Amino acid sequence: METYHTEKSEDLRYQLAIKQVKKEKSFYIHAIVYFFVNLMIIVSNVIFGKTQWASMENYYTAIFWGFGLGVHGLSVFLPNFILGKEWETRKIEKLMKEYKDMEG
Repeated sequence: METYHTEKSEDLRYQLAIKQVKKEKSFYIHAIVYFFVNLMIIVSNVIFGKTQWASMENYYTAIFWGFGLGVHGLSVFLPNFILGKEWETRKIEKLMKEYKDMEG
């Protein structure tokens, strides 16, 4: 009996680890795309003479997208900070109750 419980716990930890690795990989890809796209925007604006390096026009995309990237990072590395596991549990329980109320 103990072996079954241990294997189940190990499998659960493995599944959680896979899920976390996928979240982190997604964040790192997001960060790389963010860096290169914003670099291209800034360089192309300067090369084609639309703006100067110091112009704020160059940085609007980076600022607003950077905010989104920061929120993405918080959700990956501080999972309980934004819509964490407790939120998921509460939401599932709430929806199950609503579905049960709809049936009866």
